[in-house]
Amino acid sequence: MQLTIEVGASAIIVGANGGGKTRLAVYIEGVIDLKTHRVSAHRALSLNPQVAKISEQLALQGLKTGHAREGATVAHRIGSRWGSNMAVSLLNDFDFLVQVMFADQANKSLQTHQKVRAGERGPAEPTKFERLVEIWSRLLPHRLLHISGDNIEVSVPNAAGRYKASDMSDGERAIFYLIAQTLAAAEGSLLIFDEPELHVHRSIMSKLWDELEAGRPDCAFLLITHDLEFASSRVAQKFVIRDYDPAPNWSIEEVPANTGFSEELTTLILGSRKPVLFVEGGTKSIDLAIYRCCFPDWTVIPKGSCEEVIHSVVTMRRNKGLTRVNCSGIVDADDQQVEDIKYLATLGVAVLPVSEIENLILLPSVSRAIAQSEGYTGADLEARLKDLKEAIFRKLSSPAAIEEVVIRYCRRRIDRILKKIDLSEAINIDEIAASYHLKTNALDINAIARQVNQRIQTAIREDDLSKLLANYDDKGQIMALAAQYLKGSRPADFESWITRTLRNNTVPAITAAIHNTLPRIGVQ
Repeated sequence: MQLTIEVGASAIIVGANGGGKTRLAVYIEGVIDLKTHRVSAHRALSLNPQVAKISEQLALQGLKTGHAREGATVAHRIGSRWGSNMAVSLLNDFDFLVQVMFADQANKSLQTHQKVRAGERGPAEPTKFERLVEIWSRLLPHRLLHISGDNIEVSVPNAAGRYKASDMSDGERAIFYLIAQTLAAAEGSLLIFDEPELHVHRSIMSKLWDELEAGRPDCAFLLITHDLEFASSRVAQKFVIRDYDPAPNWSIEEVPANTGFSEELTTLILGSRKPVLFVEGGTKSIDLAIYRCCFPDWTVIPKGSCEEVIHSVVTMRRNKGLTRVNCSGIVDADDQQVEDIKYLATLGVAVLPVSEIENLILLPSVSRAIAQSEGYTGADLEARLKDLKEAIFRKLSSPAAIEEVVIRYCRRRIDRILKKIDLSEAINIDEIAASYHLKTNALDINAIARQVNQRIQTAIREDDLSKLLANYDDKGQIMALAAQYLKGSRPADFESWITRTLRNNTVPAITAAIHNTLPRIGVQ
């Protein structure tokens, strides 16, 4: 495909680590020659205001090519600016950048002085340093820049003392550097920034790049990143590197609009080399740890609720812009009926064998693996598992506990049934009311309650732990029992431990035991 970036516009290319992002930036830089200025991800941020002051022309030559000499050309750039390794060499051009800014200040100040002496009273052209200070003050009002004819200092508002620019924090130096690089570029340049988010706090990231793009409407910007949140926050053309080989060859695809997903998620899906698995839970939940360790060949994306998982799978499978990426989903059993499970399977969504994913931990095979990892063997192991099972039935078999489960179950079933009511064929208020009453009157709440109560009572009567866990849905009680009997710890500590164990796969037997309880899934 052809990538075109107009002056005054910006584009973002997203790719995974090792996906060829930097090599692509190097390639583009080589094609456009000195009309492009690339700032690599490997950049030194040592700010030295005491650097020797040289002419603006030589400073610009040094900044562009790394060779601050008369007659420097693009041919010097590979060896002098990039140390003969354009992809991985450390970019150390801060001194040249500071020299450009000081030289610009000296030349503009002299021009203004000469105009005043000649009697001209027009406004003075702002120096690059003055423009930098304006942008800086809007981004970091809690830090004041003081720039003289040969030095740069920083202070805190309403404080008497100043500190050296070389003592700035990493974030402050990074912001100074990015602003200065943008202002120092020649008119009509393509500015390429590799990993533009480095060292910049997320709270001001978007505002920083708003300022930089607004400050140089005469240039074009190409931002290359693996940060999906940053990419989705920008108004720009967006592309994803799907594949790369060192030939060099890049497979690049534009991020489509109107996919039914956020830009961030669409970009993640497009950039994935693996099939996508949508699951319930959040980014910090135990759900994610379990699914990622048990399905390492999938890109696991948490979607919160069961409904969101189903919607995501259906949307992605129907979306023509994403058809090359396969997907599936897994949801908790909750109140899914046999017919629901069969229907979800046709959509590509599998259902857990337990009410909630935390219940997997109390299934006999998983509890055994955890207890064995704690050193229990032989009779001690069997006694520990027996005590755990008895505690589960004792805790979950009381009338009060059963009633709580039944109430929660009924609420979920009612909510799900109401969401399925379709009133689209009604053409007036009377028909809407009649159709609604007809469909809701068929909802027998007492029958639903009896049904789930009978299933729980059957599980208790048959001493069937798996069947009980398929209907019980109090993750707090579940984690408390697992923590007490399997590790002798607090629930929070146990959950942290099991999450770390799964993420790092430090006990493969536990991962294998959990994996064997999960439904088998396949690509579309």
